[in-house]
Amino acid sequence: MPLAAVTAIVMLVGWFPLSALWHQQSQLDATAAQINAIKQQQRALTLQAQSIDSKSAATLLAREQYQLVAPGQSLIQVLPGTGSGVVSQSTGDPGLQPLVAPSSVSTLVAKPDSSSTRHASLSRGFFSRLLRTLEFWR
Repeated sequence: MPLAAVTAIVMLVGWFPLSALWHQQSQLDATAAQINAIKQQQRALTLQAQSIDSKSAATLLAREQYQLVAPGQSLIQVLPGTGSGVVSQSTGDPGLQPLVAPSSVSTLVAKPDSSSTRHASLSRGFFSRLLRTLEFWR
């Protein structure tokens, strides 16, 4: 009788999938946490949808976030000034940059690199132009 009890305990411990059950439980907990996060996002989106359900709220949202206007209206954006009245070099608009003197144009011209000379040598025939066109296949 004691030998049978010991054998039963050894078999139970040996073949009982304790680690698999523990791993599955951790996966279930992670999935439950993801489901709760998605439910919270759904509630937040439902509240947001209810808040912009009216036509005036949708119009306000369209104007503020997407710069849309009603038919017959025009959108005018006033950009901030520089403060001193003199246009600075950091505005980013090339139309507002000062003109370049003709004598300094040679410093603005880029020097040809080896890849542009390689492309110039390949541009002689139909197949070379086709290969350059299909260059994304490489």
